[in-house]
Amino acid sequence: MSLSVRDAELVELMDDPACDPRRLHATLRRFDTVNRLFSGWGATYRRVLRPALLGLDRPARVLDLGSGGGDLVTRLARLSRRDGLDVTWVGADPDPRSLDVARARAAPGIEFRVTDAAALRRAGETFDVVISNHVLHHLSRDELAAFASDSLALSRGRVIHSDIRRSRAAYGLYAVAVTPFAPGTFLRTDGLRSIRRSYLPRELGDALGPRWRVEAASPFRVLAVGNGDA
Repeated sequence: MSLSVRDAELVELMDDPACDPRRLHATLRRFDTVNRLFSGWGATYRRVLRPALLGLDRPARVLDLGSGGGDLVTRLARLSRRDGLDVTWVGADPDPRSLDVARARAAPGIEFRVTDAAALRRAGETFDVVISNHVLHHLSRDELAAFASDSLALSRGRVIHSDIRRSRAAYGLYAVAVTPFAPGTFLRTDGLRSIRRSYLPRELGDALGPRWRVEAASPFRVLAVGNGDA
């Protein structure tokens, strides 16, 4: 199997509306562990998100697009509280199956909604920062363009999209490291498919266009940062 070319035709098992609901629930729950191990959001928070929030010098409102089971929102909310920041968090995901898991993680200052970027834009919503994690590789080229445009329109400040960086090293490391957490979930199969669907930095930069700064956040991560239009 070659990872030199992005495999955009792969479909992840959990994206099937008819997938096993018990395995889906377990997958959404265990994303908390997987994201802590692999997503790099601790560094992204310190280097990009926290400075953007500190620069506001006022209470902030942050949107997480494609928030899934809500683990990233709750983690970032804890980090921001530890830093003395006043932030309201909104997790948005169009898949209602994720809502039960996400709402179990709800806390003061955190709200979860079944919606997407396009609907929020049509409703005239705006936020101080918009983020996403592991969304971009799911999208077709046209969907990616629309998602990028919507996310810029929703933000008064930074837009931060974090995703997997395709590589043999990422594929091999993930295949081994996720195994203890994978039984009863889609984590191993879908994670490996996600890596095969994911972008190299230059590929993502070409797809998003000049309004975005795309960089390799680590050997296994790619980060796209833009400035909002709202």
